[in-house]
Amino acid sequence: MNQEIILDILRQKNIRLEIKREDLLHPLISGNKFRKLKYNLLEAKEKNHHTLLTFGGAYSNHIAATAAAGRAYGFATIGVIRGEELREKADENPTLSFARKEGMKLKFISRSDFRRKDTPEFQEKLWEEYEPFYLLPEGGTNRLAVKGCEEILETGDTGFDYICCAVGTGGTIAGLINSSGENQEILGFPALKGDFLTDDIRKFAQKDNWRLQNEFHFGGYARVNEDLIRFINDFRQKTGVPLDPVYTGKMLYGILKLINNGYFKSGSKVLAIHTGGLQGIPGMNTMLKNKKLPLIR
Repeated sequence: MNQEIILDILRQKNIRLEIKREDLLHPLISGNKFRKLKYNLLEAKEKNHHTLLTFGGAYSNHIAATAAAGRAYGFATIGVIRGEELREKADENPTLSFARKEGMKLKFISRSDFRRKDTPEFQEKLWEEYEPFYLLPEGGTNRLAVKGCEEILETGDTGFDYICCAVGTGGTIAGLINSSGENQEILGFPALKGDFLTDDIRKFAQKDNWRLQNEFHFGGYARVNEDLIRFINDFRQKTGVPLDPVYTGKMLYGILKLINNGYFKSGSKVLAIHTGGLQGIPGMNTMLKNKKLPLIR
């Protein structure tokens, strides 16, 4: 479902902005996580796997979605979590406690070990520790995830000049690139600092009609400030659309900044993809409260 956004700046600049509400796809497996898991779950079933194993951090959308998908579709789930210190506080963490409630077994490892998670040596130890499992990468991006994300754009979306999405591991934007029209430009808004994302996207993207807007990450992954929080709360009040602070909040902040600065020519039609991630708001609010910052409403 696409929702048109009505704001004064859009009228002034003669820009049509719509948001594709992928966050409404499923109450627990929302947004791009629903898309990324779709064909992976089918392949796991076809290969007679009964367990999904994946990786993530303290407030990972992917961990939450995988746990919910496991319960919904009959898989046991294992989450390998970055940070041994989280073991004693997992029940106080909204994301990890939710994952446990959905039946996920959590394995906490050190941050140094987590950096080695993709090595054959580390994965061999996991194979020795657990029954045979279907391996999902951190963030869920692989060939089948990109295939699922290629289904985000629909026939009715061909009239948009620009397609915008937040970028984490690059799978979602790669799917959008592959399914985009000849005259469409895909804009990615990275949540992380660094130039490595370009190479990650090129592994799966089949076209060159895209670019990254690297100035809206607010200092890096899960970094926020009062300006961003104020924007998220104001945007919801004016439009009714909730945004998460890690991905979609930064993307919409960036889109409106670009509009205000004249990046899009008058008459342009812009489609922003809401990739979900709203489950992370309670955890972020806990951090904001500890830092005596305003909360996301």
